[in-house]
Amino acid sequence: MFSKVNKSGQPTTVHDSPRPSVKAGIPSIISADLRITGDLVCSGDVQIDGWVEGDIQSRNITIGEGATVQGGLQAESVRICGLVNGEVRADMVVLEKTARVTGDILHKSLAIEQGAYLEGMCRRTDTHPVSAVATTTVEPAKEVTKEPLEKKAATA
Repeated sequence: MFSKVNKSGQPTTVHDSPRPSVKAGIPSIISADLRITGDLVCSGDVQIDGWVEGDIQSRNITIGEGATVQGGLQAESVRICGLVNGEVRADMVVLEKTARVTGDILHKSLAIEQGAYLEGMCRRTDTHPVSAVATTTVEPAKEVTKEPLEKKAATA
């Protein structure tokens, strides 16, 4: 990108060095005063404390208590404390008591704290085929009949 003249007088090209690798466990943070319009894609962890209009795809996603997301979430793990309007797809989903979710949740594991708000469908996604799940048949309940009291008293 830039040229530099070395001691011999010939130009050499200086290339941008590759980005240093991100240390594991340090999330990318969207702070409370930041508003983003567009999709977010990250190979690490993302913590949203601001406002995002768009889909978010990451390894782990945390939606903070004051955060708003207008879009879908897709990750291995999702923890929601704020507001989400969109579909949530993750292996593990946790809705904290301050969570407000409007949209479907597709999950392998789901935990909902008392006080969380959810409007939508929850569907477990299994790796097992449907035919492998054992089915049981339920017999219909026996009909209960009442005999008149006079009949019972007459036989006694």
